Amino acid sequence: MGEPIRVVLVDDHRLFREALQAYLERNPDIVVVGAFARGEEALRALPTLRPDVILVDIKMPHMDGLEVTKRIIAQDPQARIIMLTVSEADEDLLEAFKAGARGYLLKGTTSGHDLAQAIRRVAQGEAIIPPALAPKLLEEFATLAKARERRNEDDAPAAPHPREEREDGETNGLDVLTPRERQVLELVALGLTNREIAARLVISENTVRTHLRRILEKLHVRSRVEAALWLREHASPGRTSPFE
Repeated sequence: MGEPIRVVLVDDHRLFREALQAYLERNPDIVVVGAFARGEEALRALPTLRPDVILVDIKMPHMDGLEVTKRIIAQDPQARIIMLTVSEADEDLLEAFKAGARGYLLKGTTSGHDLAQAIRRVAQGEAIIPPALAPKLLEEFATLAKARERRNEDDAPAAPHPREEREDGETNGLDVLTPRERQVLELVALGLTNREIAARLVISENTVRTHLRRILEKLHVRSRVEAALWLREHASPGRTSPFE
């Protein structure tokens, strides 16, 4: 077994925080390295604690979970944050992922086992989205992507946009990726973890992470969730994959 997953909890409800810490520490592969009632305290401690995953309550006094998440991502764009909430509101889900969260779990319906599994998946680079809210998230990110493209076109009208249609009618959005990066992106869109992608392509997990970092940079997206949504948006009608 490798090093345990280092977790930080940020939740203003003391009993919930203590119960959650007690449960998580029963898992030998998870260690809680910090638990805080306020976002300000967590922000000061994170550089020293170096957590792999951060659990943040979305509703807190003084500084709510969305603001905490934004500030954490500003300090460390690769931070892996799971938002915990009692809210099933679509707008909270959307704002959480816009802020940079990798996961969104409902306190009232998520079991301790499911939370531990979510921590493991996010630590491996996956994203956690409630299935019932996934369609709304897809729609919102598609709208944001189109708005971003329009802004780019307005800023540089004379320059060809990497996702514009070529004269021959083919979309060249994927041309910015190497063949291997395209393979990795397709497997990310299928929901595979970095470990599963590495096994499928017979490469190391470090190589997968390197490819994924370059994919995010080239597509101008911030997370594997947005990358998967970008792929879905740019797949040709009637095709399950743009690589066929």
